[in-house]
Amino acid sequence: MRFTLLLLALSLPGFVSTLWGQGRSYGRSMVITQQGLVSTSQTLASQAGAQILARGGSAVDAAIAANAVLGVVEPMMCGIGGDLFVLYWEAKTGKLYGLNASGPAPKALSPHLLKSKGFTKMPGDGIHSVTVPGTVEGWQKLQQRFGRLPWKDLFGASIYYAEQGFPVTEVIADSWAGSRDRLKVTPEATRVLLPGGKPPAVGEIFRNPGLGRAMRLIAENGAQDFYRGTVAAAILETSKKLGGVMEASDLAAFSSEWVEPISTEYRGWKVYELPPNGQGMAALEMLNIMAAASPASPEGPHSLSEMHKKIEAMKLAYADLRTYNADPRFARVPVATLLSREYASKRAARIDPKKANCQVPAGDAVASDTTYLTAVDRDGNIASLIQSVSAAFGSGVGVEKMGFLLHNRGAGFTLDPKHPNVLAPGKRPFHTIIPAFMEKGDLHIGFGIMGGPNQPLAHAQFVSHIADYGMNVQEALEKARFTKRDASGCDVRMESRVPYPTVQALSERGHVISLTREHSSVMGRGAAILHNSRTKVNFGAADSRADGSAEPEPVALSNAGPAPAERKTASRE
Repeated sequence: MRFTLLLLALSLPGFVSTLWGQGRSYGRSMVITQQGLVSTSQTLASQAGAQILARGGSAVDAAIAANAVLGVVEPMMCGIGGDLFVLYWEAKTGKLYGLNASGPAPKALSPHLLKSKGFTKMPGDGIHSVTVPGTVEGWQKLQQRFGRLPWKDLFGASIYYAEQGFPVTEVIADSWAGSRDRLKVTPEATRVLLPGGKPPAVGEIFRNPGLGRAMRLIAENGAQDFYRGTVAAAILETSKKLGGVMEASDLAAFSSEWVEPISTEYRGWKVYELPPNGQGMAALEMLNIMAAASPASPEGPHSLSEMHKKIEAMKLAYADLRTYNADPRFARVPVATLLSREYASKRAARIDPKKANCQVPAGDAVASDTTYLTAVDRDGNIASLIQSVSAAFGSGVGVEKMGFLLHNRGAGFTLDPKHPNVLAPGKRPFHTIIPAFMEKGDLHIGFGIMGGPNQPLAHAQFVSHIADYGMNVQEALEKARFTKRDASGCDVRMESRVPYPTVQALSERGHVISLTREHSSVMGRGAAILHNSRTKVNFGAADSRADGSAEPEPVALSNAGPAPAERKTASRE
């Protein structure tokens, strides 16, 4: 009977359009609040940051607290053994600050040394893939400039979850299991992160008391403990035991760098990234090529012409990235030329609208696994922060009795002496992790999408979803994406939510397409927060490809005060 009534209802004029009007094309709602907001890839980290905001902390305080928790609950993605990059928007002045907290190669690590040990290319794991970790010093430099709470107050949640444990979440359990081989590089990594000889299952309680000890030392003594104290001694002892060349002076001398963000205009929005040695310039170049190639398709982001244009623009930008990107303290990187409108027009002219280009050379421009988070405080200041140990579980080198792994960011170098990114003592490697920021009038968005080489093209797709198609931050983040690791070849991966007619038509143009699951972490796990500086309302988005959430700052109910007089009168009636 109920089925018959449903069929009858569906046959009534206007019924179907009424149902359609009540739906939407994306899953989660935005989190909307007048208070501060933190969005990360793991709910416990988002909650920890929101609690810091409730105590009067700034966006930077909240971001550091959330990042510290992520290093505990997502150990394959990030942690104190990795590097850090941040964009910080100061609401009062409207100024955007950039911090590069990526560490250099040890002074004694050189191409000659590696070749003498039999390496023909940069190692992808082990002690010789380790560069100086920049995260902790970067945290402290940020907090000293923009923090409000005492330093030691930022690490309570991370210490608690390390010592008392936490239940492992779905996406992280899957990544843990898929990356177990990296944990066999050193016995310490195996002991700490493969309890009982296997990765923890979904819902299993995982504890890391060694990391709790390291976090307590950092909380009590500041960053100096990591670079000159007890933690530093453990890093150096581990390195020496494994035949590494890092010295006490390599750690003690490290200082992160304040840098000027780079930017471009796209459809009325100003989009910002950090300059090299990161790959943010590729996202901006891709947007410039997209704008020069053709207007946005009115048929939507998954139309044939729009997908083809973005895939081809990505290849052109990435070919340039791999050719020119390096540490600007050691090599000349032609950023201004690469981001010029004239150069974008030349590159866009190479796009054949009817055919995929499988061999894309760089233009003449001469003249990983990661965690991203964003936070906004009650004053509207925005921290856009990304942090990583590079590959899943980094170098696989576990620091003795400290519960964390060192990153393998040195794998970003090359041993080619003619390349600007060649390994050199004291030089920072090519970096994949990039935070982003965009603004238009009263609207300011901190955003980022993780995933090694995936990041610039994921950024460009997110920006296009907002600027070209008017999506809100949650829809823009959730929308089906494509990804590709490098410029060469016609291979491209895309989520199966991309309409099949588009997939088929792209294949006919020469694209070799692999479809992934509907919400694949291969496309990167992102987060975004929009602050409206006119209404003072914040809008948070959390990626459906991750375990996380956008968590609003909880209000202190004890400060709510008495009910308004008119409300008391109404209740008596």
